[in-house]
Amino acid sequence: MSASKISITTEFIKLDALLKYSGLVGTGGEAKMLIQNGEVMVNGEICTMRGKKIRSGDTVSVGGNEVTVA
Repeated sequence: MSASKISITTEFIKLDALLKYSGLVGTGGEAKMLIQNGEVMVNGEICTMRGKKIRSGDTVSVGGNEVTVA
């Protein structure tokens, strides 16, 4: 599993935008499919909400890669 940290300068970032911003997916369409298929975990729980607000301290994982928001 690959783990990394990503910094945001806003209060939150939406899940689909975070996946693109962090490079975990190449396109918004790919992010949408992974989220809808239940392949994305937020803080250890499957998340199917594309617009889920991800805040500092949250961890998102997909396909063996993990990103922690700082």
